[in-house]
Amino acid sequence: MAKEFGKVQAIGKDYRTMSNWDMFATWIGANANNGTWYIGGVIAAAGMYTASTTLIATGIISYIFLALASYMGYKTGLPMMTLTRASFGLKGSFGPSVINLVQFIGWAAANTFIAAISISVIFKDLFNWTAYADGGKVGLVIGIIIMSLLHLASISLGEKSVRMIERVGIILVIIFVIWEAIVVFQNVSLDQIFQWQPPKSVRISSGAAVDILAAFNLAWVTASSDFSRFAKKKSGGTVWSFLGANVGLFGFAFIGLLATIGTAVMNQAFDPNDSDPSTIASKLGLGIIALLVIIITSTTANAVNLMAAGSALTNMWHKLKLTPALWIVTLIATLVSFIPLLFATFLDAFTVFLDYIGMFLGPEIAVFLVDYFIIRKGQYEISEVTKVSGKYWYHGGVNWIAVASWAIGIVLYFSLKTVSWISDTVGVTFVTMILAGVIYYILTKVFSKYAK
Repeated sequence: MAKEFGKVQAIGKDYRTMSNWDMFATWIGANANNGTWYIGGVIAAAGMYTASTTLIATGIISYIFLALASYMGYKTGLPMMTLTRASFGLKGSFGPSVINLVQFIGWAAANTFIAAISISVIFKDLFNWTAYADGGKVGLVIGIIIMSLLHLASISLGEKSVRMIERVGIILVIIFVIWEAIVVFQNVSLDQIFQWQPPKSVRISSGAAVDILAAFNLAWVTASSDFSRFAKKKSGGTVWSFLGANVGLFGFAFIGLLATIGTAVMNQAFDPNDSDPSTIASKLGLGIIALLVIIITSTTANAVNLMAAGSALTNMWHKLKLTPALWIVTLIATLVSFIPLLFATFLDAFTVFLDYIGMFLGPEIAVFLVDYFIIRKGQYEISEVTKVSGKYWYHGGVNWIAVASWAIGIVLYFSLKTVSWISDTVGVTFVTMILAGVIYYILTKVFSKYAK
């Protein structure tokens, strides 16, 4: 009998509980949050026309990848990091798992920090404390602790908890988006928003906007199977996941974009460091209720972030069950939430984080999608993903062709950043993905030919 390398449980179709609506709501809730709002505010520095067209195009492309990865989870019943064992090798999957663990803890920390800014504003109104935007940190620190306790409560019941939170959160999110849009357009016309141009000193190119958005969107691709494996229908795991992710992205990023530019027009001043939803909501005079909604939407998004990070941790530490893994990653995310305080501004920390996400995730996603859909023709042998010396053991547990292609993709990402006609127009993320996928396909075919 072959030795096993960490047991995994594939969710059989008879045990799947998530309807099309559940999948749709999960991915709306994943994107309808503070981070998405903030991304909209950040790309405002490209101007309304460039930012909006880039947002739509990047969202559609990114979430086609999400739908493809979701199909892998629906077809196999396995979480994403377990699926990477087939492409990267049983031990090689540690690499993608580490990246997933780090990035989703990072996203959870970023959402926590933004929500904590809202709490610091509430404390300013209630107790006259100095808000974070004005240099105060006490309210922010207490806010991080409060948000972390809320996150621990939200993930305590696992997948069922996430589903319950998303159903409540989606309603509040829709109300908030409509409310803020009304307030913006009561003060500024759409024509004024499109005519506004950011100062040259802070303006970003269309390529920079693509890379910012791609890094944000692609993060969800590596978590897609963690939820689609619970989908009752293929359409829920693919089409409705794609639609939900885009509805959440467009709804919240566009309101962040409109509100940030609208506020800049009203105040005749633009500072990308003030693009977080709490600062904008405060400037628009939306009050404590809006800030509370921002806090709640952080909890809905982080339920998905923490679930993905916990799943990655269980792939690395096979004896660890999901619930304690979720507690561990939540506590780590709490500590990471304090890191932005070491930077001059939160935007500086956020930008560095996004750059590293795009660098690692793009080539990784390209490799495992090419492996499954093109090289394996959509067929993985589930029984082999745990077998030492089995089909996916490769050489010592690592598929060095996949690892090399991933590494080359990372190098290409850095190299293409210096090619202005690419980095300033279409960005380097998707170009790197194409190149990494082609390299992996060619190397696999060449080496398999010599192996015969």
